[in-house]
Amino acid sequence: MTSPSADPAAGSTAPASAYPPLQIRYAPGRHTQVFVASTLYGTATLAAALDAGLFPAADRRVLLTTNNAANPETTPAVDAMAGFAQLRSRFDDVRDWNHAIRPLHPAAWEPRAEDVPLWERHLRLLWGLGDDRLTLVVESIQVNPARALVQLFPDAALHVYADGLMSYGPTRNKLSSFVGTRVERLLHPDLLPGVRPLLLTEFGVPSEIVPAEELKKVLAELAAAADLDLPAAGLAEGPSPALLLGQYLSALKILTAAEEEELHVRMLRGAAGLGHRSVVFKPHPMAPARVSRLLEQEADGLGVTLTVLDSPVLAEVLYERLQPALVAGAFSTALMTASTLYGLPVASVGTDTLLERLTPYENSNRVPVTIADALLPSLDDPAAVRDWRAPTAQEAQAALGGLLTAVGFTMQPRIYARRRPEVEAWLAAELDADTWRYFKRRRLTVEGLPGGVPKRLAFVPRSPAVRRVARRARALRRRLG
Repeated sequence: MTSPSADPAAGSTAPASAYPPLQIRYAPGRHTQVFVASTLYGTATLAAALDAGLFPAADRRVLLTTNNAANPETTPAVDAMAGFAQLRSRFDDVRDWNHAIRPLHPAAWEPRAEDVPLWERHLRLLWGLGDDRLTLVVESIQVNPARALVQLFPDAALHVYADGLMSYGPTRNKLSSFVGTRVERLLHPDLLPGVRPLLLTEFGVPSEIVPAEELKKVLAELAAAADLDLPAAGLAEGPSPALLLGQYLSALKILTAAEEEELHVRMLRGAAGLGHRSVVFKPHPMAPARVSRLLEQEADGLGVTLTVLDSPVLAEVLYERLQPALVAGAFSTALMTASTLYGLPVASVGTDTLLERLTPYENSNRVPVTIADALLPSLDDPAAVRDWRAPTAQEAQAALGGLLTAVGFTMQPRIYARRRPEVEAWLAAELDADTWRYFKRRRLTVEGLPGGVPKRLAFVPRSPAVRRVARRARALRRRLG
């Protein structure tokens, strides 16, 4: 690689052609792995993958942290959270993506094509990468900052890891062949044993499981380091409490603030209805304080002892420390980690409403909501919660395999066009009163799938005459109303 010192000094009047082009000559024996993480759980997933030997030895391992919050200046970064020091030991160095591109926002910025060589040279100098051969390990490859980093290091080997239920859904946006064909594998925890992730299968990317036992060991490290005073919270003795998980869905514009508050109250009532007299509520870090006050008022009326945990800890830390008797939530990935990794009883609430409210249809939360609705018992049905047990791999595959493929295809039919025959066959055989709630007739009609409006009637929504009559009818209804 051309030495940076060969560049003309600042202020030189040399023409642009005098600047040497970036020429990377990789040293055969020098290999650096760069791992990108935006959450503590994602960092834990990477640590577990390293502990399991899923990455070959390298000369250097760099953890690149990124804070993608709307206001990163006021939101704690990954490396500022309790337990990060324990995870830090897996890496030789830690770098900050926000610092590298400041004052630009990591969720919004990506380089212009003509600036890529300049940025690559800058980052190699800034992070001491020299002319190392790179392996880049990213999350959420279809959005920034991963999308920007993939462009900035076009010769890097590429791996993707997923730590949540969205990996069982489709790739959110169509990726260019330049990016998709570079991905060597998808790493993920086995949250749905027997079910293969749909993410990146359009490029034939194989998936590889991060072993559950290694992930639990790493999470146990975080639990041991967590600043959680259970005696002060009144949770050191007595029966195990029920744990309620808040998700702050109003921030995603899925529910209004009032509707989300009512959803949390439903969780509390459901736990009380199952006989739990001690309940712990873990609010989303961005949730307003009034949510806790409303729950406290409801708890007083139900005769339930409510503890609101304000400490920003992972739900899995609470599983380790509290061993809750029940974990309830909407569609959080933590519900599946509770069931699959820890064997805890779980229940979901509000998924029927969420399936209706999610817009547009290709909203990436649709697959996690579908999984929670189809697999977990409803908290509103106490008998179902008491009788539920985690499905076997064969049962999970039978319940979710075809359903998730069909939902994923209808979300992104252009990306997964080759899956159409199997989706048509599944819809023709399985679309009934129990499965209709996962689809929209309009969507099926537009894509010409079973369950949509028959082809001989498909002209109706597009007919100008029919549309005029419909507009007049709506106008008349408004006037009469």
